[in-house]
Amino acid sequence: MNNFPKILVTGAAGQLGSEFRQLVKSSPEFTFVFLTRDELTIENEQSVDQVFRLHRPDYCINCAAYTAVDKAEEDKEQAFLINAKAVGILAKACETYGSKLIHFSTDYVFDGTATEPYTEDAATNPVNAYGASKLAGEQQALAIHSPVIILRTSWVYSAFGRNFVKTMLSLLKQKTDINVVNDQFGSPTYAADLANTTMHIIAGEQWTPGIYHYCNQGIISWFDFAKAIREFAGLTCKINPIPTQAYPTPAKRPGYSALDTTKIKTVYHIPLRNWRESLQRCLQQLT
Repeated sequence: MNNFPKILVTGAAGQLGSEFRQLVKSSPEFTFVFLTRDELTIENEQSVDQVFRLHRPDYCINCAAYTAVDKAEEDKEQAFLINAKAVGILAKACETYGSKLIHFSTDYVFDGTATEPYTEDAATNPVNAYGASKLAGEQQALAIHSPVIILRTSWVYSAFGRNFVKTMLSLLKQKTDINVVNDQFGSPTYAADLANTTMHIIAGEQWTPGIYHYCNQGIISWFDFAKAIREFAGLTCKINPIPTQAYPTPAKRPGYSALDTTKIKTVYHIPLRNWRESLQRCLQQLT
């Protein structure tokens, strides 16, 4: 039995949770407890309390989320259950058992009408159910558990799970030409970088609660992103730029959702990689 600080990771089978699993060997000063959705249903208050009572974690990293943006439009109840109510349940457990909570949110809490990167105190105004559910989760966490750190991120991808990079890679290999939206702008985030940053915060001596923005550096369109994937993978599929209106989806997307990362760089002295460098690192695992 060791006395190393214990980190509970929820949603451990998802792309971000899977990245935390990769950090176990490089973080021997911590004890990790990974729980998948099958092992812990975070919207079940009794189950959450039992897990916290059993493990007594020093930290809870909540990677569990409802992330199906379009499906959330018709499944709002489930989206709010997992992204909002369950976050409140975790925050309450952290408050009860003296755990520090790190929770992840999204650029989709903004409406996309800005012309420069959003700061943490910019007005929120989600344009879809997913964004609204994530904003409600932020509000639950902050209201219940004051030591919480919320990391808003954007365009997350990884070698694990389902995401834009893996989808594009597959399509680029299968087809001779594809269409990709070129009028939605934001910043990609490599989940491995996000996981490393989270561990940097936990391993440091400083814990400054609040909301922080984190993403890789650079502002691009989905079309730019797809072109870079093609370039780094050495593929030849033609990519056609199209406007959002030519690719209708059930959920509206913000046209511009770039995040200002000045605060996290200043408070935690975290260097942020350029999006192209991080994309290359991910694709090395996939190709």
